[in-house]
Amino acid sequence: MKQLRIAVVAVLVSLYAGVAVHVAPTASERVDTAPFFAPVADPVSFKTTMDARLAEARQMLDALLAVKGPRTVDNTLRPYDDIQIKLTDVAGPAAVVFAVHPAESMRQAASEAAQRARAMSTDIGLNRAVYNALAAIDVSRADAATKYYMQRELREFRRNGGDRDEAARERIKQLRSDLAAAQQEFLANIRANNRQITVASAADLEGLPADFILRHKPDASGAIAISTGDSDARPILTFAKKEDVRKRLYMEWANIGYPANVDVLNRILTMRAELAKLLGFDTWAAYDISGSMAGSVQAVSDFIDRVAAESSAKAAREYDELLKRKRQDVPGATAINAWESVYYTELVRKEQYDFDVRLLRPYFPYDRVRQGVFDVASRLFGVTYRQVKDVPVWHPTVDVYEMLDEGKPIGRFYLDTHPRPNKQNTGAITYTVRGGVAGRRLPEIVLVASLPGGLPGDPGLLTHNEATTFFHEFGHLVHAFVSRDVKYLGLRTLAERDFGEVSSQMLEEWMWDPATLATFAKHHETNAPIPVSLVNQLRRANEFGKAIGPTGVRGQMMVARLLLSLHDRDPKSVDSTALLRESTQKYLPFPYVEGTHRQTVITHFANPTYTSSYYIYMWSLVIAKDLFSQFDQKDLLAPGVAHRFRDRVLAPGGSKPAAALVQDFLGRPFNARAWGTWLNRDPS
Repeated sequence: MKQLRIAVVAVLVSLYAGVAVHVAPTASERVDTAPFFAPVADPVSFKTTMDARLAEARQMLDALLAVKGPRTVDNTLRPYDDIQIKLTDVAGPAAVVFAVHPAESMRQAASEAAQRARAMSTDIGLNRAVYNALAAIDVSRADAATKYYMQRELREFRRNGGDRDEAARERIKQLRSDLAAAQQEFLANIRANNRQITVASAADLEGLPADFILRHKPDASGAIAISTGDSDARPILTFAKKEDVRKRLYMEWANIGYPANVDVLNRILTMRAELAKLLGFDTWAAYDISGSMAGSVQAVSDFIDRVAAESSAKAAREYDELLKRKRQDVPGATAINAWESVYYTELVRKEQYDFDVRLLRPYFPYDRVRQGVFDVASRLFGVTYRQVKDVPVWHPTVDVYEMLDEGKPIGRFYLDTHPRPNKQNTGAITYTVRGGVAGRRLPEIVLVASLPGGLPGDPGLLTHNEATTFFHEFGHLVHAFVSRDVKYLGLRTLAERDFGEVSSQMLEEWMWDPATLATFAKHHETNAPIPVSLVNQLRRANEFGKAIGPTGVRGQMMVARLLLSLHDRDPKSVDSTALLRESTQKYLPFPYVEGTHRQTVITHFANPTYTSSYYIYMWSLVIAKDLFSQFDQKDLLAPGVAHRFRDRVLAPGGSKPAAALVQDFLGRPFNARAWGTWLNRDPS
């Protein structure tokens, strides 16, 4: 599942501040290029460093509130933005260390630091004096970006309770603290996943690629352990011929967070509902969606059902194909089960569309995919890269690079892309550990995934879907780095969350282009380029499964409806398992599997960027398809339109409303015509 999005520490999203007033750095300011992990490599130094940064933020806050005379951009807004920088310099490293560091002591130190940063961030967001200070700034002579951001920031203060009475602000503060801790608990229960199944021998892995079997060594009895992490679950559910193996692993995978997260989920829902009421909204969903492009719960609900309706005919055709194929194996079969859907989708693609996804994997060794992603982004956006070896990392498998523009670094990124124990191994995500500010701070991002490879002798053969996911996440990274002229941290953040996936989803298109793939997709043994005929088979086969396939429209709408339904009503009436069953039955043709609790596995539920708003993936996709329609479909690597996209959509960051960015690029508002054409395209 693409998760994609740049994972800006979400508890600070509404508090990021700053305005593009193009103030030159003072002589005392230096560009901060120090690697984020250098001063925090052990629990003691982590705590000492983070405590010092929080103490600096408090001193800066005191100084801001003590300003005498008229409030200006220089004496109020700039210091306010500097406070946000200090807070994100705690929250960013804490988030990534908590997710990926192998040592429990470091993860605990990160958890504690994150809680302290959240507490201070909440305090500032509820500080009426800070709100009054910002509101007093005269921006009448400021540029458009400054005016826009001030409007946006003051709106967020009001939206988050900064203008409420003291009693309400105190309760909001406590709720936000408790909520953040519960969200972290929810994610920790998933990360601590130790579920697995065992098979008696390699014979039970019939259908799996040879390299998968080689990576899974039997114990003394010949038994083989299979985990529920992405790198095991995806291949098993796709290729394993034995239904029992697929079913047993699916049951474990769909219960990774169960039973612990059922209680945590209920506590989170209760706290979110109370918080929404205090902020003047009927439900958490109403609050959560109020700052988005969609704007309202009704608009989101209608969007989900429109997407489902648009895909219903295609979903019915695809299900009939799956059932027809299953009946060849199981005469008289009346249903496709959840643990069979991916398996039979691949069989239909192989047999009906003359395509076997396993034929692609030899052309996607990890190292070449990584370099290919680099090269494609370089050709499109005019950037280059260099690997750096002297940067401290938390695990020896982490690689570090710098992105350059005209020979000058514009960002440093860390690739932590292979699975290991005690690391978040579900999905892929990008973490911003240092937000960039032009002339002051070199941005740093950590890309986390669970892709094959990283072991001696293992080429790390990726599926096309895994390679596409890598490019998707790298798109978030590019977006963050090319918005290099943004002078304030707050303008790095997109104003509307439902625009956040657009650029990355659009960039996925290049992974379906034969000319693009020919530049890097080469056989790991023979170095032969991927045949155009094979890519065309892939494209044709991919038309099957768009509605109900592994990443299909209907599955996304099922999760979107589930997360919306968890938050659009009184939590006392919520039975999360019943809502999961209801959403599954409404949007998917596969029967709900009794005894599973997928709601306890969905990390988006505890990610403040999403909560009730999983719909944003499809909302963004509709826009992405419209943007992509502007490119030359016969030469996707031509830099002309790509540079215009970079300059008009990526570079401005959050200095304009999302609708204005789209209008600047398209010359009109976006529409769903290109998306509808994509969905219903004939596979012939």
